[in-house]
Amino acid sequence: MPDIKHFDPDAALEAVVRLFWERGVAATGIQEVVDRTGISRSSLYATFGGKQDLYLAALRRYVEQWSRPAFAQLAADPRGLPAVTGFFAELIRLRCRGPYARWGCMIANAHTGPSSTEPAVRQLLDAHHESLVGAMRSVLRTAAARGQLVPGAEPDAAAELLALLAYGVNLRSRTGADPATLEATVTAALTPYAK
Repeated sequence: MPDIKHFDPDAALEAVVRLFWERGVAATGIQEVVDRTGISRSSLYATFGGKQDLYLAALRRYVEQWSRPAFAQLAADPRGLPAVTGFFAELIRLRCRGPYARWGCMIANAHTGPSSTEPAVRQLLDAHHESLVGAMRSVLRTAAARGQLVPGAEPDAAAELLALLAYGVNLRSRTGADPATLEATVTAALTPYAK
């Protein structure tokens, strides 16, 4: 007779995403996961594997729910440079106000965490970075085609710079940076590229 789960693995994983996102994997003990989900250790381990496996599943869920849709929207935005400005304005809003304020980005947090050198985590982080850079590159090429960039501006190099800026916004917002300061920094970074 098959073992019947008495909990919803999807709902449990959602709770774990929020826990690891808010607190980080290193600061979160497995007992906190048990307390937050209401699921026994044995059931958690049987469903997801160990803590590292659970963390990797949470990172994947975060990418699917948060990063991938935002990057797809940015890449497909036909406005060019205003789309980049809008991306950062929304990023700053999400990171500084509302229910996830001061949590930063789970992926940016993972880059600075102890699990960042684990091969599966590293692969996910690298793929995420390439997706972010790819979205920035796409929208900057649109901006170039629309005549919005200064002559000589290289969309590929600018895409890498703006991806790094996004990580910086995420990390600084986690430590309580003022939204106006983050907005001014974004403006300063974009000004040399805009016509």
